[in-house]
Amino acid sequence: MARVVERLAGWARSSWSVFAELRGSTFEETAPTPGTEEPIYRLREWPRLPAALRTADVLRLLSLMSNRPVNRSWMLRHSPLKPDRIERLLRTLTEQGALDIIDPSCFPAQVPVAP
Repeated sequence: MARVVERLAGWARSSWSVFAELRGSTFEETAPTPGTEEPIYRLREWPRLPAALRTADVLRLLSLMSNRPVNRSWMLRHSPLKPDRIERLLRTLTEQGALDIIDPSCFPAQVPVAP
């Protein structure tokens, strides 16, 4: 039974780290000031893209967004797309209703898990 608890605790720590990056903090840092967190985006359905947005970089980002939630800062750090292209992509996806937009302030403040 102890092994199951250890595995679950390890999974929780590794899962939390994925979302901690999106929330802009880690276990060692303090939680972000309320109201300063960015929306988190997850692709709900595959969109109809204009020709200008049908590039390998955009398709790669959309593929990732269909598997995990990301925010604008994450996109800027991990994608070669320029900020104006990301804005255009997000606007297009929002207009089509292809995005789930999550407000991170609805989640409780992070509580570090004791090792």
